[in-house]
Amino acid sequence: MAIRTVMTKIFVTGLKVQAEIGVYKHEIGRVQPLVVDVELDVPTAGAERLSDTLNYETILGAAREIAGGGHIELVEAFAERLARACLADERVTQARVRVEKPLALAPDAVAAGVEITLTRN
Repeated sequence: MAIRTVMTKIFVTGLKVQAEIGVYKHEIGRVQPLVVDVELDVPTAGAERLSDTLNYETILGAAREIAGGGHIELVEAFAERLARACLADERVTQARVRVEKPLALAPDAVAAGVEITLTRN
């Protein structure tokens, strides 16, 4: 019986990062929490070793690097930067990044945020 892996979804959910983010005066110069979910399509048929697939820690590292890179106005910009960082690995064919900003509408909502999907051409 022939078995074919179409695609593997590699994901990290509930990743917590602190970032200077926002457009309002009270957000400038202030660190806020973000909760990030990342889902990547990576062909990993026959993966037996870490080198055969994508290490989750690269996602954490990219998110922390972007968050530590200075003030970001929009959650959309953070999400797109992280998706592009994930696509820097040639094996990633699609990156879906969801970023929640828990304090955005507190206490009236648990979170507000965005989700972006970038696909390699």
